[in-house]
Amino acid sequence: MSRTRIKICGLTREEDVAAAVEAGADAVGFVLWSGSARHIAQDRAADLAARLPPFVTPVLLFVNATAGEIAAATAAIPQALLQFHGDETPTQCEAAGRPYLRAARMAEGFDLLDFAASWRAESALMQALLLDAHVEGYGGAGKAFDWSRIPPSVPCPLVLSGGLNPANVTDGVLRVRPFAVDVSSGVERGKGIKDAALMRRFCEAVREADARLAAGPSAAH
Repeated sequence: MSRTRIKICGLTREEDVAAAVEAGADAVGFVLWSGSARHIAQDRAADLAARLPPFVTPVLLFVNATAGEIAAATAAIPQALLQFHGDETPTQCEAAGRPYLRAARMAEGFDLLDFAASWRAESALMQALLLDAHVEGYGGAGKAFDWSRIPPSVPCPLVLSGGLNPANVTDGVLRVRPFAVDVSSGVERGKGIKDAALMRRFCEAVREADARLAAGPSAAH
């Protein structure tokens, strides 16, 4: 089994970018949606992304952005992966011409298999579905959802998000076995202000889960 990738989202400060990289993050997210408390401007995101080493990926989070806004951001940060968290259609996401993550909000009764199948049929550039809690507005608001509602065989890679923190992410990886995990508020001491120790503990907890999975079924329980 390959290791679980780690994305730390909602970074706003240089020291937090450095701490996330040191902790072992594979990707760091910058929120370009003005409705978020963790929003930063495109130029600020470009400055922070420029601090990343070659194998750590910047991720740009959009919510119902215009084609012009997306084009400007990807021109400023050409190495970025995109993340769509609003009401975007497959056609709108594909129009950006860049690999992307698509958020799926896990509301009660939501059919993830049908959602995944429809997006796979219409999307050539979607890399994974990011599973988040369903709350009013956009984003998961740091809330977890019931992982038992994730079907065992979803036909695309999954990024587990929503209410993750150092205390529960090991269990999340063992139960869901996602391609990646995504955390924001679970490693903060204030909105947009990350805690270096929490980021390190989060990454260590993911690696613990990976080690238990690699050791075999008995160690994974």
